[in-house]
Amino acid sequence: MIDFMGKRKWFFIASGVLLLLCIVFILPVGPFGLTWGVEFTSGSSLTVVFENDDVTQADLLAEMAALGHSEAVIQKTEANEFIIRLNTLEESVQDPDTGKTVSELELIHTTLEDKFGELDIPSSYGISPSLSKSVARNATIAVIVASIAMIIYIAWAFRKLMHSVRYGFCAVLGLVHDVIVVLGIYAILGNAFPLEVNMMFIAGILTVIGYSINNTIVVFDRIRENFLKNPNAPIEETFNRAITETLSRNINTSFLVLLVCVALLALGGDTIRDFMVILTVGVIVGTYSSIAIATALLIEWEKGSLGRILGRLNPRRAFARS
Repeated sequence: MIDFMGKRKWFFIASGVLLLLCIVFILPVGPFGLTWGVEFTSGSSLTVVFENDDVTQADLLAEMAALGHSEAVIQKTEANEFIIRLNTLEESVQDPDTGKTVSELELIHTTLEDKFGELDIPSSYGISPSLSKSVARNATIAVIVASIAMIIYIAWAFRKLMHSVRYGFCAVLGLVHDVIVVLGIYAILGNAFPLEVNMMFIAGILTVIGYSINNTIVVFDRIRENFLKNPNAPIEETFNRAITETLSRNINTSFLVLLVCVALLALGGDTIRDFMVILTVGVIVGTYSSIAIATALLIEWEKGSLGRILGRLNPRRAFARS
């Protein structure tokens, strides 16, 4: 049996350093920060594919500025493919060359084609400011409601143990750790690759939350079983035994999921790239946090250390109710 909980101090130090670095990269300071998609900032996003491979970002920026979109942000995804983010496009504008009324998207297409040759715009969409605020608000509410629901459900599921609500809170704290780390690594990768926070990103985060809570519950459930079998055993022995008994299951499951994630990341194309990046990082972090964060925090709380840090009365060690 491995003494995981005897090393929890080092887990906390490592996670603290990692969280600090991730928070620095998440904050919009200097070159750091997340790239927010139009779902959260409002505006339009276009994917433009040129037949000519010689088109550069500088060329596109100059042309978009000439069209009145000096605020446009352009990312190059492939040799001849670009993502252009700009303010919400108008439904009808006047073409300065023909005098006809056309959509602003058509005007951009025609102008860029005249300048750079044949091109295709395979995808384009726009989000109004009111809708982007609604999306951000609903996403935040969904995460908060899900967290509260998980705390309540876990507390009910572990009701045969004293202080069962602690299991729910520690599981959710593990999720907070996972989300911050995933956000930080996503921000770091976003400096090298065209990654943005969009609805695919939100779907990935929710999937990571589900995967991480599953790993944590597997460990917690074995802790509960061991407490019920031998309520007088030392608490660290109970926790270490539970982790050791579930370790191979968690690692094997995570490894198989990672194989699929890496394969889809390499072969799935740009459409699911953001989702697979989040899921790949989340699987690794979630497997780690189920032991090093959620379970380690729980034993600190059960032993009274966390309570002293928070200035609370020392709680008694959890044991099975008779």
